Amino acid sequence: MTFIPKPRLHHPKLAANELGFTRRDYEGSITTLCAGCGHDSISAAIIHACFELNLPPHRIAKLSGIGCSSKTPTYFLGSSHGFNSVHGRMPSVLTGANIANRELIYLGVSGDGDSASIGLGQFAHAIRRGVNMTYIVENNGVYGLTKGQFSATADKGARSKRGVANLDEPIDLVSMALQLGATYIGRSFSGDKTQLVPLIKGALTHNGAAFIDCISPCVAFNNHEGSTKSFDYVREHNAAVNFLDVIESREEIVADYAPGTVEIVRQHDGSLLKLRKLASDYDATDRIAAMNFLQTHHAQGEIVTGLLYVDPEAQDMHGYLGTPVRPLNAMDDAELCPGASALARLNASLR
Repeated sequence: MTFIPKPRLHHPKLAANELGFTRRDYEGSITTLCAGCGHDSISAAIIHACFELNLPPHRIAKLSGIGCSSKTPTYFLGSSHGFNSVHGRMPSVLTGANIANRELIYLGVSGDGDSASIGLGQFAHAIRRGVNMTYIVENNGVYGLTKGQFSATADKGARSKRGVANLDEPIDLVSMALQLGATYIGRSFSGDKTQLVPLIKGALTHNGAAFIDCISPCVAFNNHEGSTKSFDYVREHNAAVNFLDVIESREEIVADYAPGTVEIVRQHDGSLLKLRKLASDYDATDRIAAMNFLQTHHAQGEIVTGLLYVDPEAQDMHGYLGTPVRPLNAMDDAELCPGASALARLNASLR
């Protein structure tokens, strides 16, 4: 992974939050993603949210797997704890870290390939266990690092550059999160900062499993007819020496529209995203109604965005398990290993 540090110089009059930090203190290294990538907009939204929440960077743990999305933690919260796991295994690593130290704020960043394909089981179990975390999927429906194959969230009927249609039904991670018991669920668009920043702020302050599905257009692989989530790519190579990927610079796609309305967003390839923002009178505390709402508007070809569901009385995994309030990494050997007699009592209670 390429690491390009940002210059430490900054304007002396940058605004500071209540902790005395500026937004620069929540940034990371210079991004190496494609110009105009929606993932960079999500990184900017995370920086904005953490700055406004006055979160101490050293109290945040950011974790990721493999993919374009999983590179992004390098580009924000450079002073936070970080761990880049193997493909699809971020949720279990985050769960283990949370068990050991419940005092940190856990932020998992993943992609549609990392979470909806190889990591689908990991995603499901972390959500159903109620791990206290913010889980963001940067969803572009495509494998960007391996040059534009369909991912598991790609819409049925979408066509690749070769004209091959995707015949598989897409996995809707929002619907799965609803069924698995997540207690804070949202969907947004990377270019809608007005909606995305508050969603992230709410997730970071929620006690329980918070999940955000963020549609994030891939600017490198969507230049073809029939794309619905950015699949086109331009490949040039010298067969005698090496292979080259030529990626044209693109403008960032943004959207700003009122609650309760539908916005048609044109992507770089000319395809359209039909986004519906939840109305202000939408009841986000009814899980069953949220499922029905999603399915109804999905049938109309609309991608519903906003806070879809929240449980104001949510309890996290530590509450279910009755774990000690003090983090495991703060305990001594006697507390962590109480001895043979304690083990015998435990075994007897299970007979």
